[in-house]
Amino acid sequence: MVQNRRLGLACAIGVLFIWSGFIVFSRAGVKTNLTAMDMTGLRFLVAGGITLPFVWKWWPRHLPWKAVLLMSLCGPGIIYSLLMYWGLNETSAAYAGVFANGSLPVFTVLLVAVFSASLPSSSQATGLMVIVAGATLVGSAGFIGSQKSILLGVILFLAASAVLAVYIFGVRYWKITPRQALALVNVPNALVFVPIWLLFLPSGLAETNRSTILFQALYQGLGPGFAAVIMFALAATHLGPTATSGFSAAVPASAAVLAIPVLGEVPDVQEWLGIAVVTLGLTLLLFNGKVVRARA
Repeated sequence: MVQNRRLGLACAIGVLFIWSGFIVFSRAGVKTNLTAMDMTGLRFLVAGGITLPFVWKWWPRHLPWKAVLLMSLCGPGIIYSLLMYWGLNETSAAYAGVFANGSLPVFTVLLVAVFSASLPSSSQATGLMVIVAGATLVGSAGFIGSQKSILLGVILFLAASAVLAVYIFGVRYWKITPRQALALVNVPNALVFVPIWLLFLPSGLAETNRSTILFQALYQGLGPGFAAVIMFALAATHLGPTATSGFSAAVPASAAVLAIPVLGEVPDVQEWLGIAVVTLGLTLLLFNGKVVRARA
């Protein structure tokens, strides 16, 4: 496939907006009677239902079964979704933006370094350190206050980020197209999770109004469950995994701003400063993202 940087940038920016909304609207969802399992089930009920008719045509038959299993597990599927929804049940959208998205470039660069025998450039390493410093600044108030829910939320967000980094790296490594990514992520996760959710898992659907259920099903299924999967694949293909994950570090600022009118969550001065530092780290990483080959 011929690389198209403009297309990659457009898709990365699209993912940025979808993921900002995902964080804020998911936080709003788990603050109702909907459980994390409900949110995951609604997401794949819609996304899986849309993708299922095309799965035979879109299925990546060139992939070995181990790659299929890894990409299905590590894409924005069951594991990632549950980790994010559980984390958002514990702490604010601002923390999700910083720790789930701000840490994504860190994990991705580590994967690239390990599997391509390359080292980050000095400017890239500086950007990563700035991102880590900003995330620490945001989380320090909660850690100092010994708020266990914040610490648990941060751990869940970091785990979700590590999982997604594997997926982003795999898209480029195995040359997975957007359609193949949809088939890999949506259909296996829907076929496995939706029946289990409907039959066995605790649910708050009966106590939740229909408009909330409909909104969450459509947004989660069509946004992060469908459009973002396509855009992630295109961005990773045309920009590379490091630059694609780097865009996610801009989510903290946009999610924090969106959370003010939607959730009434206003970051304090220290949190705003940390968000600004994370965004600076993104800029350093994105525009100075070359790697240096390791010497033998």
